[in-house]
This record gives sequence, C-alpha cells and structure tokens, in this order.
Amino acid sequence: ADAPAHAAECGTDAPQGYPLPAEVTHAIVGTATQRTDTTMKESPMSHPQHASHPGGHPGHPGGHPGAPAKPFDPRDVGVDPEEVNARDNFALYGVFALVEPMPEDAAERQKLAEDAVAAVEATGAEIRGWYDTAGFRADADLMLWVLADGVDKVQDAYRAFLNSDLGAYVEPVWAVTSAHMVAEFNRPHLPACFGGWAPRGYMAVYPLNRSWDWYYLPKNRRAAMLREHGMNGKDYMDVAVSTLATFALSDYEWTISLEHDDITRVMGVLRQQRDCEARLFVREDTPFY
Repeated sequence: ADAPAHAAECGTDAPQGYPLPAEVTHAIVGTATQRTDTTMKESPMSHPQHASHPGGHPGHPGGHPGAPAKPFDPRDVGVDPEEVNARDNFALYGVFALVEPMPEDAAERQKLAEDAVAAVEATGAEIRGWYDTAGFRADADLMLWVLADGVDKVQDAYRAFLNSDLGAYVEPVWAVTSAHMVAEFNRPHLPACFGGWAPRGYMAVYPLNRSWDWYYLPKNRRAAMLREHGMNGKDYMDVAVSTLATFALSDYEWTISLEHDDITRVMGVLRQQRDCEARLFVREDTPFY
C-alpha cells in the first residue's frame, strides 16, 4: 500500500589478511579456543566500509540512501568503494561432512588443521572464516568461506583444501561461488565481506532466487520495496550482510551471508526481514548453513 509513496520518494527509476581463527579448530581439534586477535589486516582483499546498510538485500546487491549508519567497530577498516567496484571480487562457500573418524591425538588434529589453512592460503585466496556446523544440520560438520580477486583462485582454494590431509577426512556437501556485482541502486554500497568489515564469530549463508516476475517489475517499484526492506532492518545495523551475485555460476541468483559475534543477532535480523513486501517475491531461499 505504501509502494507509490516510496516510489515517489525514490524517484522514477531508482534512488540516487586475517588472523588464524583458532576457534575454527573446534570442529577438528575438539576444543574451542578464544580468538585473541580479530583485527583485519590490510591486503589486496581489505576493503572500505560504507556508512549505509552493511550488506545489501536479497535480489538487490546494494544498500539504501538514508539508511541508518552501522555502529563503529575498531576491527573494521575503510577503503575506496570505487576501487572495489573496479576489480573482480569472488567468494566461495564450501560445506563438508566428516566421513572418517578424526585422530584421537589432539596435536595430530591440530597439525591437520594448520596444514589445511596453509594449503588454502598458498593459493592466494583469503580465508574469511572456518565454521563449525555440527548440530545445526545433520549433513554437515565444517564450512569454509574464501575470498579472492579471481574465480580461479577460489576454485584453487577449494581444491587445495580437499587435497590436504584434512580433506581426506571429509566429503563435499554443498558449495557455491558468487561475486560482487556493483549495486543497482546505490553504487558506493559494498557487501560486508568486501566492504571493510572484519570477520565476526558466527555466520549464516543461504542462496536466494527471486520470483519469476521480480526483474520484470518497474525499477521504481523494486526500489521502493527494497528501501522498505532496508529501513525495516534499522535495528540490526551491527549485522554484517554480504549479498553476492551467482548468476550462471550456480543454480541460484544470489547468496546472502549474515555475520555477528552473537548468533541471536543473526537469527533476529532474519526474522525481522520476514515482515517486508519484498518477501513475497522470493522463489527459493534454502538451504541454510
């Protein structure tokens, strides 16, 4: 009912290196270790943060002008959005299940984990995070998220993990490769993983396909719904959102990842965003990992 007013407000067409995460070995080594250094290091994959919404929204890789600013976090860094937009930025999410019992010796398990990290990093890809998925789903135990400035690098990283000694203990369950696409309605807006946000302690990722008619809607209609979507999440600006495109790279159109040090914040923003009109134009948004 508010779409015409939103459209008028938006305009006719549109509105104007990481530390080794020791806790990741929880799934491998069997003991959780508190991370002691969470500062994102400057590197070719360190990116600027933007003051608008942290990560865009499903079906629309960008934020919304006038959206509340994210809270300050000293772990995050700033870079130039145009520099990020001018290069290729790829991500790969790999989910794995344990198929062989891990060694009983903790030192041996630790060595497996460290060697796997070294193998992945040797490809030139950057590890955004390792995640213990045991118990969240019955089909998966470990998830790896890597970033790179080329699609070949994220593929090499995936292969390097599977070819490592640790890779012999797992089998792939789900994988998807996606890329940053310049925001349709707000060019300076960046996904969190390429926008200077340091990795957070928890992450959930899911794919998204819009309804068949979504892209046929007038731009001002889509912009209005997405602006409502963005403003609806104003109480969750501390959640790092990375909306990435995967057209032709998989069976999906987008991947959306949500990061926070408090997993209930990830849960909360997903529930909150169910209350938007744009939700009616979702065709598929599972599985979640």
